[in-house]
Amino acid sequence: MTRVVFLLVPQLHLLDLAGPAQVFSTAADLGHGYEIGYVAEQEDVPSAQGVTLRADTSWPALTADDLVVVPGWRSPFPGDSGALTPDTLQRLAAHHAAGGTVASVCSGADVLGRAGLLDGRHCTTHHEVQDELAARYPRASVVPDVLYVVDDRVVTSAGIASGIDLALHLVAVRHGPSAAARIARSMVVYARRNGDERQASAMLRHRAHLVDAVHQVQDLIDTRYTSRLSLSDLSTAAGVSERTLTRRFTAATGLTPLRYQQELRLERAEHLISHGATSESAAHAVGFQDARMLRRLRARA
Repeated sequence: MTRVVFLLVPQLHLLDLAGPAQVFSTAADLGHGYEIGYVAEQEDVPSAQGVTLRADTSWPALTADDLVVVPGWRSPFPGDSGALTPDTLQRLAAHHAAGGTVASVCSGADVLGRAGLLDGRHCTTHHEVQDELAARYPRASVVPDVLYVVDDRVVTSAGIASGIDLALHLVAVRHGPSAAARIARSMVVYARRNGDERQASAMLRHRAHLVDAVHQVQDLIDTRYTSRLSLSDLSTAAGVSERTLTRRFTAATGLTPLRYQQELRLERAEHLISHGATSESAAHAVGFQDARMLRRLRARA
């Protein structure tokens, strides 16, 4: 049994908490051993959305298999709220030192920073407070515009809905991608995004439809967009003919499957180039044989 403990801070965002909690709750419903708990420095914890939550003030015994998650809270800057006692911060640091995993959603990364867990590590947070986090913790390497970062059992995420991506990743690491996919499907979360996806991703821009066969093909393309995918393979995975798949995919997304794959490749290549990669190396990293096609797609965009 893995214990997942959420550390609640006043004015926390409900979705920062509810998203990851739903993932682990659904995992437990599907037979994976998770027990969820909530701790805080006060029994009644007000949320940013006006609902007061009830939490335990005493911590359960934790093992190296357990996870502590710190949701974010409403504030222009991370340090304007979320004041925690040295004892609470020490509990976080001690859990990590004992081999446990500590995670944060949005401005919850500030708590990990105050506990000393960001020093010398890569991390991220919501794009609106990334600069503030970097200024507060100069020994941390804040990675901009990604959904989540994993560094030595310290997992930080961008915030709000990306907490779901973070939790699905942790489930996939422990139980395999098929378990995470089943949970996502149960939660009607069709875009299971990787940590290095941008905070505004093409994977979401073309998911505003309810065509299950198209979602299945998008799932396949999302996970293998750097590979050569034939229309025949995609139609087989969807259980429809090539012609039917092309028609349904285009009607649902406005793109053909090939154009959708190219958009994912282009977005990832742009991300790599913005972080110092050459066009040639970025093209190879996303599956192109050389930079010519990448240059044509960038010019078209």
